[in-house]
Amino acid sequence: MRIAFAADDENECVRAVVDHLRSEHEVVTADAKTWTSMSRAVAEQVVHGDCDFGVLMCWTGTGTAIAANKIPGARAATVADAWTATNARRWNDANIVALSLKRLAPDVAVECVRAFLAVAEPDPDELGNINDIEP
Repeated sequence: MRIAFAADDENECVRAVVDHLRSEHEVVTADAKTWTSMSRAVAEQVVHGDCDFGVLMCWTGTGTAIAANKIPGARAATVADAWTATNARRWNDANIVALSLKRLAPDVAVECVRAFLAVAEPDPDELGNINDIEP
């Protein structure tokens, strides 16, 4: 898979996620100066089909998700555990995962990314609801 990635800071958690992504996927790093512009860049890469999914990391994960979700077609979900990551894909067809680089342990962040990307397709029973969230 081709994954769009951006983080607004550098630490052990970010390095763990990047290392994991690079070990299994092609990573496209968004070149941006602010968390808002990096979020838009990742969302646009995903929505335009240049990348299959996006991974965003900021201090809380919340701001990047909000900014990414301003791009029509982006469905960014802030997650802090593998169950939520899995089900954001399964039940909401999220195409971007947003993580806190300050509050997650590196192994938990990697587990979230792994769980998010492991879901091949959304739950067919949720497609009506998923279609309702598109503008």
